[in-house]
Amino acid sequence: MHLLSASCVGALLISALLCQAAAGLETVSGLYGETLVIPCNNGAIKAEDVFITKWKYDDKEGRAGDLLVRQKGQNASISATDEYKGRVSMAANASLLLSAAKLTDQRKFTCMVVAGADISEYPVNVVIYKAPAGLKISDQADELEIGKLTKLGTCIAHHANPAANITWLKNNKPLMADGEGISIHTSVFVDQDTGLSTTSSTLEYSAKKEDSDAQFTCSTQHVVGTELVSSPVSMTITYSTENIVLQVIAQEPLVEGDNVTLKCMADGNPAPTSFNFHLKGELVKVENADNYTITNVSRDTTGEYKCSLIDDPSMEASKDVTVQYLDINLNPSGNIVKRAEEALDLTLQIDSSGESKVSWTKDNVKLDKAPKFTKLVYSDSGSYECEVTMGLLSRRASFELVVEGAPVIRQLSKRLDKDGQHKVLICEAEGSPRPDVFWSINGTVLDEGHFINGKITHKISVVPSANLTVSCTVSNSFGVDTKAINVSSLIEEVRMDKQDQSDDSDQTKLVVGVVVGLLIATLVIGVAYWAYSRKSKQGSWKTGEKECGSSEEEKKLEEKVEENSQKAEV
Repeated sequence: MHLLSASCVGALLISALLCQAAAGLETVSGLYGETLVIPCNNGAIKAEDVFITKWKYDDKEGRAGDLLVRQKGQNASISATDEYKGRVSMAANASLLLSAAKLTDQRKFTCMVVAGADISEYPVNVVIYKAPAGLKISDQADELEIGKLTKLGTCIAHHANPAANITWLKNNKPLMADGEGISIHTSVFVDQDTGLSTTSSTLEYSAKKEDSDAQFTCSTQHVVGTELVSSPVSMTITYSTENIVLQVIAQEPLVEGDNVTLKCMADGNPAPTSFNFHLKGELVKVENADNYTITNVSRDTTGEYKCSLIDDPSMEASKDVTVQYLDINLNPSGNIVKRAEEALDLTLQIDSSGESKVSWTKDNVKLDKAPKFTKLVYSDSGSYECEVTMGLLSRRASFELVVEGAPVIRQLSKRLDKDGQHKVLICEAEGSPRPDVFWSINGTVLDEGHFINGKITHKISVVPSANLTVSCTVSNSFGVDTKAINVSSLIEEVRMDKQDQSDDSDQTKLVVGVVVGLLIATLVIGVAYWAYSRKSKQGSWKTGEKECGSSEEEKKLEEKVEENSQKAEV
């Protein structure tokens, strides 16, 4: 086999084409291995005018060699004795048929025609093409090192004419040699027997980190046939570790009793498989793994942790691990029993790793503020719960408060029932435990009352037939209290109501009569006084004694009138 550079082969082919064009020869192309049809005078020969048609060729030394001849009305006679024997024939239109075309057939063929007294020759130049038999990347590298120019592989295009031109591609984008990160070397091998060329192209490539998933291919576009593209290849990109990261894997929040995993990640390829873990002063070496798990963490686990490469301890990463904790202590707690009017000191201690919030409820109802008991009352009894939260953590504590004391009757009252036939007695009391209620009279219990916040209301319905004094007694284990109320009979109340109405009417009539009588008496006395005064004045002119006596009587009369006038006003 002959080894020629692609540029040399291309130059020879271009030179031959230029020479053919300069000579003005007709050129016919054919495909390697197929039957080639070479027309005589471009197919313009009229068979009825031709007496003799002859085909010949130029051999390697430029001498003419006969192939076959045909006289008018006869079959063609083959005169070839060399490589064309058995491969040539003539078509009806005088075209030369050349089977199993070879690269050696790339020469000049001449058609000689005798028509009458004229002899004409029509030379034809023949070019044979062959597309590559295939395209494949061989000698593929196992891995590429970042920043180092390394042979990636060789792309081979077999048995072509002319020699194939090969293009390298990364992710379907052409690569161009730049003398630094990309270097491409191409060579052409020519088969001595067939004359076909095999092109080899070697790519040297300096990889980058982003080439880890890159796909490399090679392609060729021949003058005949479709574009050929090789199967893609991927490379393992190797590079030293430049960065290391420590990752903390744990549930959120990380609380005491949980597990935490430390994972060391390095960007080298191949990645490191062994690491050093620095656990708060303790060094742990881990082989063939990139993680280490700390179980059952506590608040003492909180701190800084590191990991490093075994073969390069200076390459390290660190991470803080924080174990969240929240402890509360409510004092007192559980069931608490206190006497009314006593004080209850309540303390809540919080130990946490961060800021916390406190909320309180009483009997599942939210309170505006924390309970404070300086003087206990019965309404303070109930179920209390506090919730302390810190982020996603929460703790609860509770106590049940019971305020006890001797019962006290706060109010004892009565009222007439709606039907007017019964009287309702109401006894309202406080105390704890729940007081028992007793009445000094039998009656129908209307409502024994709910015991709420140390209070109870007890109601009975009675029909008293006489005036009574009824008492209500309440008692529990701490004491007794009694109160009484006067209850009149329903019959007496009806009689008294009627008497009150009659007395009111008679008194009204009497008052009106007295007022009218007094007014009339005052009027009569006034008239009499006026007449008497007039008569007295007339008599006084006669004697002085009568005048004096008349004055005393007049004074008494005036006093009487004044008295009656005052009574009339009343």
